Amino acid sequence: MRLADELRNMDHSLPAFGKPGERDRDGEIEEMTENGAGPAATVFAAPGRYVQGRGAINGLGEELKRLGSEKPLILRDGALVEILGDLSIQGAVTVDFGGECSPEEIDRVAGRARDEGADAIVGIGGGKTIDTAKAVAHPASLPLIIVPTIASTDAPTSSLSVVYDEEGAFKEYRFFGRNPDAVVVDTEIIVGAPVRFLIAGIGDGLSTYFEADASSKTRTPAMAGGAPTLAALTLARLCYDTLLEHGLAARLAAEQGAVTPAVEKVIEANTLLSGLGFESGGLAAAHSVHNGLTALEGTHHYWHGEKVAFGTISMLMLEERPTAEVEELVDFCLEVGLPVALEDIGLDGVEREELEKVAEAACVEGETIHNMPFSVHPQMVVDAMLAADALGRQRRALLAGEARLPAVAT
Repeated sequence: MRLADELRNMDHSLPAFGKPGERDRDGEIEEMTENGAGPAATVFAAPGRYVQGRGAINGLGEELKRLGSEKPLILRDGALVEILGDLSIQGAVTVDFGGECSPEEIDRVAGRARDEGADAIVGIGGGKTIDTAKAVAHPASLPLIIVPTIASTDAPTSSLSVVYDEEGAFKEYRFFGRNPDAVVVDTEIIVGAPVRFLIAGIGDGLSTYFEADASSKTRTPAMAGGAPTLAALTLARLCYDTLLEHGLAARLAAEQGAVTPAVEKVIEANTLLSGLGFESGGLAAAHSVHNGLTALEGTHHYWHGEKVAFGTISMLMLEERPTAEVEELVDFCLEVGLPVALEDIGLDGVEREELEKVAEAACVEGETIHNMPFSVHPQMVVDAMLAADALGRQRRALLAGEARLPAVAT
């Protein structure tokens, strides 16, 4: 079936709106209207410009000129000094990122921006650096340019920040209603990073289609502020198909430091397709399971996309997706080195009581798990995680005899 036909055949006829946790006594999502006038509009959000390619960072100065900036504050990962060298941005003030996108770090960087009289913010680094830059720029109404140096999440294009406490546990989402003015992706820099980052980004991107698909069935408002658009669903599916088709080739090339067409496609899928797909398509159970997993200290050494990958498998078990569909996802994760079992994310031998803590956190009011087209309760989430773990271990044992599988989270 062609993609367009598949999307047209999706069930979009369920009640129009349902905020997380807003359900009637029968467990069905209540019909919501905007100002009592009927279903609210669909919304599609995107950055002002997206630039990707080898050496793209060399155009950063021109992007700042386009925005009229003369004194930008550049927030960067300190470890990038040798990699980036001298960017030669006239009038720029450089601040090293403190390591965690926490309220304390956001306030510190915002204070520097005010003191320096910055007229734009540039975030250069990984997901937490990027989210901190957003949380500084948007409340101050400053232009924002994002320069990801890894392709480990779909954070660069979005208008929200994921905030953690200083110990690394999930704290909150912050929504700003405005996307970055420009996203500049230098694929040579990204390939120069450890390949684990690229694989983690694939793990994050794999969830995009399934979560958007679930959200579309309830027309629950996505992060962009309206019901999912057909464009977002199409991009989400394209993201998934691109990752499955080119993910392994991209990993093999990136391990050799090569920027190939497969690498370019996967970086675009991880960053642009997934970013647009989740923000205007919607999140659901996979990211809630990730958020719940951060409650257990054993998972703190594993990256966002790695935990989302396991959350996606758990979500498919929760939905009772066809076995062939779940096995396709699990086998691909094994092929590229993503977690498929609890032991892969630091929870070997975890007790059910600990998983209940994860499930309780995943199901708190306001979590995106309530965007699923059915009511979800903590015990259901525990059972889904245990089922995902069992299937993941079974498929690993089966495939290990047929091919050499890469190590997970390395």
